[in-house]
Amino acid sequence: CSGQSIDCAGHSNTMPSSFLSPISLLLAVALCHHQGAEAFSASSNNRHQLVHHQIYNSALFAHASRDGGNNSDKDDNSRPKQSSNNQINRREALRSALTGAALATSSTLITASTANALALPNPFAADYTQSSNGRYIPAKRCTAYLVDATIPPSLIPYRASREAAILKNLGMGYGTSKAPFIEDDLNLNNMMNKAVFGTINAVNNAVGGEGADLVKKGENYQSFIFLGANFDDTFTAAAAGEGGDAQLAVGLLEDVCKPKERIGNTAIGLAFCPQSCQELLDQYVNGGSESAFLEGLKGRGVDEQLTSAHLPIFRFAQKKRFPLLALAPEAQDLETVRKGGLQTLDPERRETYVADAQGFIALTQDPKFKLYTEKSLFKDFKPSSAAVSDEVAARAEQGNYFAEKILVHEACATRISKWATSRPNSLVITVAPISDVRFLGGINGRVPRISRFLNKESLVDEEAVTTILLNPNAKETLSESKWLRLEIGTSPDNWAYQTKVADYLWFSSMPKVNMLPRMMNEQ
Repeated sequence: CSGQSIDCAGHSNTMPSSFLSPISLLLAVALCHHQGAEAFSASSNNRHQLVHHQIYNSALFAHASRDGGNNSDKDDNSRPKQSSNNQINRREALRSALTGAALATSSTLITASTANALALPNPFAADYTQSSNGRYIPAKRCTAYLVDATIPPSLIPYRASREAAILKNLGMGYGTSKAPFIEDDLNLNNMMNKAVFGTINAVNNAVGGEGADLVKKGENYQSFIFLGANFDDTFTAAAAGEGGDAQLAVGLLEDVCKPKERIGNTAIGLAFCPQSCQELLDQYVNGGSESAFLEGLKGRGVDEQLTSAHLPIFRFAQKKRFPLLALAPEAQDLETVRKGGLQTLDPERRETYVADAQGFIALTQDPKFKLYTEKSLFKDFKPSSAAVSDEVAARAEQGNYFAEKILVHEACATRISKWATSRPNSLVITVAPISDVRFLGGINGRVPRISRFLNKESLVDEEAVTTILLNPNAKETLSESKWLRLEIGTSPDNWAYQTKVADYLWFSSMPKVNMLPRMMNEQ
């Protein structure tokens, strides 16, 4: 050491090297700790500066004390006293330096420990406070939605844990209520009401009194499920690699057919397959070769692409030994109606497709069906190039298109109802294009009327028919935006006939959030 120190005024003070050496060493240690602690926090920096000034002031105090006792170098009597004061001052300087170094070290350790503790994950913190390190994590959305019959309709999401229970209830024949969903849990406000009137209703149902609920089982009751699908992979909401709508249909069929009521009492209807192919379907279900079956359908003029798309459903039916029903009219008959209307079709062929002729004609005058025709059925009509400029020809083509579509719907519904009516408590699951079952006015809307025509004591009503759309998108529901359209009949003139698009919307994976309108609480 040089033996010099600089005071606050910048003056140089000479000090003995024997006295400054330990102090300088301690000052260097404290200064190193001070510089290492600056990186942690500004508050720590202030503490270190305070310690540095404390050490430095202690040294100045010791030097001043030594000078104060050495004012006269000529006074020999004062030298023993000066030596004693120097020892005391050196001890005080050492003590101050050691205290400052300890404070600097402890401050650094405390700051580092606090930083490390804050960096550890907190298992009790809420999810929204946890960082994802910049990664986008999409929200989890349900894949099954009930279209509630409110005005306007709304969507009620169902958790994945409830999907199997919903499908099992459908398999047991309970159908789907068409009334708005009401979450009426027991609480203090309605406890006595439920205790009194709930008991009265239970007794009334047990004895079969007035207002008793109809039992949804027996020889006069059947249930029906319609799966609206898209097998040409156009506009479907299913993601690539998920197997499409056919694979989703098989997943639903697995759960629907689990109840014991479905053993030997369930059939799968195919809306694309002509009725003349029924023999081929029976042979395949009874263990026939798949290759021979596909060749037979090809020979009957069935679309090969549609046949390939339905393969998962074919294999499921063969595995479970469920009958496959061919529902569609013959291609040549549809061609005849398309060119000349229903009146040009052979009467015998027409009777094969239409069992309830009077109901078939009267339905076309029903206000609710007229709304369905205008808002849904005609939306798929595309006039030929020759009729675009000719209004008369366009209207004639539109009339023939209407006749063709209602013949297809009536023929499929008649075939389904005939099979089910002869089997008590039976279930028919029909796979059809979305356009033929949306807004409940196509094949699915005709089944209750035909069932009651075939059996006057039939208990089949609208609630016995459940419609599920598989992976629907906005275009398939006739929406002009990205949102799904949930209803037709939104003007004051036709509110009384407002109809929802389906009972359920089912997706292979989480749908996009910008296509789900009017979402309610998850159930």
